[in-house]
This record gives sequence, C-alpha cells and structure tokens, in this order.
Amino acid sequence: MPWQTIFKTLSASDGGVLDGLGRAIRSALGLGSGNGVDRAAFTAAVVALSAKLAKSDGITLKIEQETFERLFSFDAEEAANVRWLFDLAAQDVAGFEAYARTVSRSLADRPELKRDVYEALLHIASADGVMHQGEDRFLLTVAEIFGYSPHEHRALRALFVRDEADPYTVLGLTRGMTGEALKARYRELMRENHPDVLAGKGFSTDMQGIAQRKVATINVAWDEIARERGL
Repeated sequence: MPWQTIFKTLSASDGGVLDGLGRAIRSALGLGSGNGVDRAAFTAAVVALSAKLAKSDGITLKIEQETFERLFSFDAEEAANVRWLFDLAAQDVAGFEAYARTVSRSLADRPELKRDVYEALLHIASADGVMHQGEDRFLLTVAEIFGYSPHEHRALRALFVRDEADPYTVLGLTRGMTGEALKARYRELMRENHPDVLAGKGFSTDMQGIAQRKVATINVAWDEIARERGL
C-alpha cells in the first residue's frame, strides 16, 4: 500500500496513531489545534520530510530517527506504530518536494513556525555530526520551497553545522553593517531564540534544546565579530 494511502487511512478517524502523533508534533511546535491547519496532511508532511531527509544520504541512521522522536515526543504506546511509519517513509526520498509544499502552505501565516520545522530538519540532518551532500541538497530544495534565499539557508545551516562558516553568515549579517546595526541584530536573535521565551510559548523541551544550541552558536559568532570590530 503506498505511503500516501496508508496515511489517508490512518487519518480517517480521531484517536488513532496519526491523531496522537499529530498532537505531539503540534504541541512540540507550540501550534494550537484551531488555526485551520489540515492536521492529517501537516502531520504526514512533517513525518515524511523528516524520514526522507534521513534517507537522503543513502542510509537512515538510528540516531536520526531518535532525534525525530525526541523533537516530537509522543505517547509510549504509539512508539511502535510511529517508528513503522517513519521507516516506511524513509524507504526513498521520492516526492519530498510535495511534502515541503504542504508544510509551507500550512504555515504560510506562521513564518516563525515554518522556520522551526526547517530548524528541526537541520537538527535531524546534523544528528550524526556530519552534513552529507545528499542532505545538503535536500535541505536547499526545502529552503527554496519554504521561500528562503540561499543566504538565509546558509545562515540557518550555520547554526547547526560545524564547518568553517563566516560569523556574519551565521548571524545573517553583512560586513557593510554599522556596529550599532550589528548589535541590534544580535540582541534580536538572542530574544527570538532564548529557551525561556520558547518555554513561555509552549514549545517542547527538545525544541527548547535546539534553541540552546543556536544561542551557543550565535554567541560564538558574535564574539568573533565583536573582537574583529572592537565592539
């Protein structure tokens, strides 16, 4: 039975596997149930994108699936079924663009949550400590569908991947900006990503963990810029 058909079947009634997983994903993102999002389609798209990303380098690693499970915590009794669904979607990467478009449409009026989904994908891709070329290409395509420029993609990527990244790229800044403008952007990034702020919005503990990782990277990049500028 095709992946899409299985998800359609599972979403036919409330209280099933998809319903519980959907609640877990929306809860992790701080996304309420009354915002007009097609719950089944959105859940299927997030699972499919996560699983197909894990497959995009040719092999799905256990740590990538475990990272997905930590980000979108669900009830223990649903674990076996959710893993089965993840494994099913991870058989290939075919059709991932359609799922990216579903997420983008579902969160068109919530750009901050769309960014959270993208960052969750980055977190999964870098879970093994390496960003493979296949994962990079996959994420660059998703970024384009989400409406991110290559520069925005590189800035978000730099928050999760440890390579020789320019600190200005990490913070989404340009070298032509004044010192005051740089400081203002740094403060804005810290406000946006502080774990306490996300906790107040209802984000899950693991999504807050992503914020902690980002804050650490932002601070390292800022320290390098501040030393260079004498700020």
